[in-house]
Amino acid sequence: MTQPSEVLTHFDAQGQAHMVDVGDKTATRRIAVATGRIEMLRATLALIASGTAKKGDVLGIARIAGIQGAKKTSDLIPLCHPIGLTRVAVEFEVLHEHNAVTCTATAETVGQTGVEMEALTAVQVALLTIYDMCKAVDRGMTINGVTLLEKHGGKSGSFVAAKPFSGQVF
Repeated sequence: MTQPSEVLTHFDAQGQAHMVDVGDKTATRRIAVATGRIEMLRATLALIASGTAKKGDVLGIARIAGIQGAKKTSDLIPLCHPIGLTRVAVEFEVLHEHNAVTCTATAETVGQTGVEMEALTAVQVALLTIYDMCKAVDRGMTINGVTLLEKHGGKSGSFVAAKPFSGQVF
C-alpha cells in the first residue's frame, strides 16, 4: 500500500479545507480505471443475467447510472473539481461462480486534474443502481472491493494497483 504524502493537499496551512488550485498545472490526457462488485443470491443473479428482472434491463440501466454518476462527481464530493470528461465507459462481468457482478469504469479527460474520483463514483453509482433495482428480491446484497486499479497522466505519473480488491480471493 502506498504511504500518504506528508501534506494533504485539501488543507491549507491553518488546517482548513479548501479546493486545490490547479490553475498552474499543465493540461494532459488523464485516465483512471476503478472496479468493484456486488454479491447477491443466486436467484437474483439469474434475474439480472436473464434480463427478466421486474424493473427491466438492470445492467443497461446501471451502465447509464454509472456514466451519469461520473458526470456528477463534483456535485457529490465537496472539494472535487468539475471537469470536462472526454469519455466514460462502464462495463459489467457476471460471475456466476461467485453470485456477483463486477463493474469496471474508465474515465478520461484532457485537463489539469485527474479523474480517479469520477471512475470511483461511476463504479459506486452503477453498483448502487443494481442494488436499487433488485432490492425487492434481495436486500442482503453487498457491495465491496471498490478500488482504483490504475491512473495515468499528470505530474504524479502512473499508478497501477498491485492487488485489486485488497487481497480478496474470488
